[in-house]
Amino acid sequence: MLRTLGVFIARHRFTSLLVWACTIAACVATALFGITGESLFQRLSSAGPTVEGDASQAADLLQGNDGEDTVSLSLLVHGVDLSAPDLAAILTAATTDLTEIDGVSGVADPLAVPPLPDGAPNPAAVPLLAPDGTGLLLNVQMEAPDGDLSGELLGEVEDRLAVAADDVRQIEPGATVEVGGTPLLVESLVAVAEADLRKGELIALPIALLVMLIIFGGFLAAGIPLIGALASIAGALGALYVFSYLMEIDTTVLNVITVIGLGLSIDYGLLIVSRFREEFRALMERAGDSETRSERHERMLQAVGVTVDTAGRTVLYSGLTFAIATVGLLVFEPTIIRAIAIGAVSVVLIAILTALVLVPALLGYFGERLVKPGLLTRVPGLGPLLTRFGDVAPREGVFSRLTRRVQRAPVLVSLGGIALLLLLGSPALNITVASGGADAIPKASTQYGFVAALNHYFPLATAPLVQLVSDTDEGSAAAWASAVATLPNVTGTTPPVEVNGYWVSRVGVEQNEGPAVVREIRDDRPDFENWVGGTDAASVDYVDSLVVSAPWAALIIAGATFLLLFLMTGSVVVPLTALVISVISLGASVGILVWGFQEGNLAGLLDFDADTIAGVDPLVLTLVLTFGFGLAMDYEMFLLARIKDYHDAGESTRLAIVTGLQSSGRIISSAALIIVIVFAGFATGNLLQMKQIGVALAVAVLLDATLVRTIVVPAVMTALEKGLWWAPRWMHPIHARFGMRE
Repeated sequence: MLRTLGVFIARHRFTSLLVWACTIAACVATALFGITGESLFQRLSSAGPTVEGDASQAADLLQGNDGEDTVSLSLLVHGVDLSAPDLAAILTAATTDLTEIDGVSGVADPLAVPPLPDGAPNPAAVPLLAPDGTGLLLNVQMEAPDGDLSGELLGEVEDRLAVAADDVRQIEPGATVEVGGTPLLVESLVAVAEADLRKGELIALPIALLVMLIIFGGFLAAGIPLIGALASIAGALGALYVFSYLMEIDTTVLNVITVIGLGLSIDYGLLIVSRFREEFRALMERAGDSETRSERHERMLQAVGVTVDTAGRTVLYSGLTFAIATVGLLVFEPTIIRAIAIGAVSVVLIAILTALVLVPALLGYFGERLVKPGLLTRVPGLGPLLTRFGDVAPREGVFSRLTRRVQRAPVLVSLGGIALLLLLGSPALNITVASGGADAIPKASTQYGFVAALNHYFPLATAPLVQLVSDTDEGSAAAWASAVATLPNVTGTTPPVEVNGYWVSRVGVEQNEGPAVVREIRDDRPDFENWVGGTDAASVDYVDSLVVSAPWAALIIAGATFLLLFLMTGSVVVPLTALVISVISLGASVGILVWGFQEGNLAGLLDFDADTIAGVDPLVLTLVLTFGFGLAMDYEMFLLARIKDYHDAGESTRLAIVTGLQSSGRIISSAALIIVIVFAGFATGNLLQMKQIGVALAVAVLLDATLVRTIVVPAVMTALEKGLWWAPRWMHPIHARFGMRE
């Protein structure tokens, strides 16, 4: 069927490319301009992952009916004399103007709130006043029905606060003056994500083109996989725009899906083009020089069909394996993970379509020219190098010689390689899983200054890290707060205040110790009804939710992958070894992640503040393990497909491993190099989560394509050669009936 599809697409190339061009144009137009007037970037959010739990229940209780449909913007001022008449006049004028704006539901000026009879600050104004007495927050509440804030209202309020900020700077040039709030923070993070996306593409695509020029020796062959990659990116953006109406799409989703689509599409395109050149050359050698032009063209079409039937089959299996790994994410509760799962499955399907439909259509146009030496091969001094490196591997070469050396002592090499991977993964034994907070906001964000000043000067105006909420009397609530104040890593608690009928106390904690404090508080709860809330409590609930779902996700991924590999190879030994080696390899990448970020060893190179990182972000860890596994299986499929082909053709297991690695090694190494470049390019961005994901996946792919795929896997397969293709007798009919073959 795949052979017929390949020939049909190449023969009707004009129609195929026209459909693709229209589809890509529609996806790009939809993502950039939208259907309802909003672009994809305007529809992105940055709310962060949330789950149902103790913290979310506490937040719901305290929110009540107030503030459900409002969002706020603030003018932050610090380092001023609060008693200065000029300052009061500026704030009064701003308050008057802001209250007249349609959609503003309230303005809180702490200087306008009268003090208590004893002269103490009014409790309602305390969160808006800096503890050192030299700062304040002017808070503006804006109506946002169903969470939908008018852009016009936001712009009008922001402009008026900006005028007030300029006025304050004129009377106090040395003061810290910022305008900020959640809607501006979301806008800034979306802008950073968009900039990171452009930066990553500008870094990755030219270098990827250079690598493919070296591989193929010409712009035409190198450009076809890149065209497929660009089509996949466009398709992914269009798919995400549709999904934005079905679920909330976080900024992280956009970058993750784009980088995955870019990497996979280049990998698949590289494999298809390389295999086509190999098949077309083989067909021409058998035909000789007596062919007419039409016969040569027909032979080219047959080469496309063979390519889609062989390399296309590998792409299909690889894509299905990656999709299966991604589907495992759907068992997790957080919406952001489910959004990434759905987006990733979509982009994998698009990558498969580009490899099986778009690339063969391009081959139909340019296939006959691809077997001719490229222009770069005619450059003096460069031509011999490119010809020697070429994409079609000789029967004997670096990989076959390396494999034979490995096969001299396969058990020893296996143990040595695995020991090295375990050593690289050893830092993972000290992993701390903790969600990133406001400190993870990149310096490139226009709201970085506001958030930093708010956290430093107005701790009571920030979202509490840990919060005690109770349904009891004031005395019992105060006693609970006093008991919590004595716990390790707790810096103090505030007296309980009544909010919506519940008593609430903030808990101060040492930096990065909030999750541990939350767990200790929850382990020894009082008798009355209570909740432990706050951002660190929400982080604990989030991590616990992932831990509960992780075994099910692992079972789905491992089970489905095992089944797919069995249907491909007819063996139960091959899938088991592939799963075990992949887990060990992923452990090594997690170890590098812990060493580089949690322990701060990459802080200088990647420009982040190690002191603000409490541990590895659970979202990052989940995606690294899932996508890292999918990519590992991607290259496993590239290698196994060739080994199985040679073994089925009659070669011994040992020889099939040698020839399989020799024929696929160059493509695996080249594809891995390109995808490492893609991930590394996105790791240079500003979003901390993308830095971590980019570094961890780049390391995972690098290890997999070098140490694992060229040394450990051949050694283990050779050590198990006598039973490598074994399966229980009762499974033989299953493979005979449903096995995947050409």
